[in-house]
Amino acid sequence: MITIEKLVKIYPDGTQAVKDLSFTVEKGEVCVLLGPSGCGKTTTMKMINRLIPISGGKIYINGQDNTGINADQLRRDIGYAIQQIGLFPHMTVGGNIQVVPVLKGWPEAKRRARARELLDLVGLDPDTYYNRYPAELSGGQRQRVGVARCLGADPEILLMDEPFGAIDPITRSRLQDEFLKIQEEIRKTIVFVTHDLGEALKMGDKIALMRAGELVQFDTPSNLLYQPKNEFVRKFVGADRALQGLRLLKLREVMETDPPTTDLDIPVAQAMERMKQNKTTWLMAVDGTGKFVGWIDRAELRDHPGDKTLHEVLLEPTVTALPETFLNEALSLMLGSTIGNLAVVDRRGYLQGVLTFNKIRDVITESNRGEDS
Repeated sequence: MITIEKLVKIYPDGTQAVKDLSFTVEKGEVCVLLGPSGCGKTTTMKMINRLIPISGGKIYINGQDNTGINADQLRRDIGYAIQQIGLFPHMTVGGNIQVVPVLKGWPEAKRRARARELLDLVGLDPDTYYNRYPAELSGGQRQRVGVARCLGADPEILLMDEPFGAIDPITRSRLQDEFLKIQEEIRKTIVFVTHDLGEALKMGDKIALMRAGELVQFDTPSNLLYQPKNEFVRKFVGADRALQGLRLLKLREVMETDPPTTDLDIPVAQAMERMKQNKTTWLMAVDGTGKFVGWIDRAELRDHPGDKTLHEVLLEPTVTALPETFLNEALSLMLGSTIGNLAVVDRRGYLQGVLTFNKIRDVITESNRGEDS
């Protein structure tokens, strides 16, 4: 989809911002350009849609030299999102999303339908937000509109320059999660610039780690962590590679899918026996439909008669997670859990599994074995 061959950028003052850069982004991949400030990652991205002219080398889009494509047409066919978002303040949300479709001559009905579809896709109710202006939105909402505008004309390629960098960490994490879910559906080819290692590990199928305009390592997130090419990469990813690796796994990959469960109508004595059989100090309570309703803790049972049911000792859940939650985020959630474990449920609340600290320890141990081998 995007092939970069021996790319060079030299500015008039002699500064060489990009040096002999080569890599390929396959169709449907998210390729993250990562590195310290001034390493050339944004310059590289802007050369893809010719916002910055190249000094040497080639960039091919679907096999075609991008310098042979009309610049205006090239930019209209590539979605572009930036950290500052850049919404037009005099336009409504709907108008902002339709900017490129207008330039491409789409009929009004098609443009409006597309804008409403995209608002729904990024989690903003079209009836509520379509006619609002950017000044009426929160930072996170403006960011969502920026992503929707990037997708306005349904481009095959998206360029995203730190698109979630100007918002608070909680909103940023939520938007990252939502964008990954959207990407699972739309499968665009994306070049994504960030200086944040955690974001790169989370968002990227491939990572191009750059330094002083040069490509140091082009690899999968896992290989970047566990097979660093040289000392610069090793220092960049840090000594806590095993913990960083928790960003690469989702709960559905590591959770226990058959945890010990109970309904609330059995007596305390029976619950104690079930814990003994399962060699645990807890049970996960579910209702008759399989929805998770809370925890039964052995310590809470000791002061209750054996013939009493579990309704009186139910510990309601303080946090739960989804199967697509990343393991590092799940670990943070576990610290606020009622019982120290983390219930994994689907979006309707049905129990899918459980994550325990023992399981996280096993994952880290296995990662360390892989790094040492």
